[in-house]
Amino acid sequence: MGIQDWGKGVWERFAGVELAMENVDAAASAERDRKTAVLPSIFTPYNPQGRSGQNALPKPTPANLRKLAETPVVRRAINVVKDRIASMDWQVRVRRGFDAASIPDAAQKLAALRHCLEEPNAADSFRVLWEQVLEDLLVGGFGAIEMEATGDAARPFRLWAVDGATIQIDGAWSGDPAKPRYAQATGRLGGEGMISLRDDELMYVRLNPRTHTAFGLGRLEVAFETVNQFLSANRYAGRLASNSVVQYALWLNEATPEQHDRLIRWWQDEIEGTGRVPLLSCEQKPEVLRFAGGTDADLRLAWQDTLIRMIANAFELPPMMLGLQHDVNRSTAGEMADQAFQSAVVPVAKLLAEHITRDLFAKKLGWREFEFCWNDLESRDEMQEVQIHTELLRAGVLTVDEVRAMRGLAPLAGVTA
Repeated sequence: MGIQDWGKGVWERFAGVELAMENVDAAASAERDRKTAVLPSIFTPYNPQGRSGQNALPKPTPANLRKLAETPVVRRAINVVKDRIASMDWQVRVRRGFDAASIPDAAQKLAALRHCLEEPNAADSFRVLWEQVLEDLLVGGFGAIEMEATGDAARPFRLWAVDGATIQIDGAWSGDPAKPRYAQATGRLGGEGMISLRDDELMYVRLNPRTHTAFGLGRLEVAFETVNQFLSANRYAGRLASNSVVQYALWLNEATPEQHDRLIRWWQDEIEGTGRVPLLSCEQKPEVLRFAGGTDADLRLAWQDTLIRMIANAFELPPMMLGLQHDVNRSTAGEMADQAFQSAVVPVAKLLAEHITRDLFAKKLGWREFEFCWNDLESRDEMQEVQIHTELLRAGVLTVDEVRAMRGLAPLAGVTA
């Protein structure tokens, strides 16, 4: 065998090893861990300097917002929206304008999408994952999820919740999908301090988007000053109600220092804490100086109610949802509950559904023929929804299969009306 044949055999063997290593790397990449860092805000919430070549805009005051989110009134407002959305029924269906019969493997793809959404990663369920995103969305307007394509037809993607306060946005991003649009500040030194993310790698949900800033506006941000005022008023009322500050004093006119000290010792030793009736004998009657009226008006309860109403307005909720029920009767309670659902829950739920459809299904997977939707948004009254569907079936506007599709059910074979 000549030297050329020997060299050719060595090259083929080397190429085969290299190809095998590429296959191993591809398999490992499909099962790799998440790209973003877990809980980077432990080190630092954000990096105002950004990274070279990117116009990074840090999200301000995330620590203060999250601290206020743990107070009772704000927590109630967040949970009203977050728990309602996370517990709603949902489905994945073919988008309007597409024919399910013309989509190859439509049933298998729908099943794979639902399975991945129900189990987005090894640790979280659908509700656990989206509760984290909704929390950040309502607090600071920065809900974020990392998306990873696996290449497996049975499990096409994986999702992880990301601390939205650590995400920086490139304000000069040109729209090129190959260039990074986001970056995560991990707080680590060196090259791991900033993690670049393309547009198809991160789902960034903004609440109340505006043109003058790249970030959204969270509902707690709107109520920031009001919540601070409420906490101050509540702390003052708590100190006043617990008598930590005495609201009166005794004034003795023309008392000598010896008499003053003797009276203090006598009061502390004989009267204070015993329940006895004190008897004072002096030439002039002591005068009681009161620092407050000693009534509920001193607690500023009306001002606290006003602040709670302002917090409810910031979260687009009726005050009834935050515990103010003294001006609510049976005839208005139902209307206020419907108002809370339509103004506070529906916009956020539809925003999430649009991002899942556009960012996950269309951008990440390229499956533009499918969409994510909530089943509970159209009507909250089950009997009213049944009556509407029944009338539409009688008029021939909808078929049984179309009604079943609206409720996330499989079609019935052989039934057309």
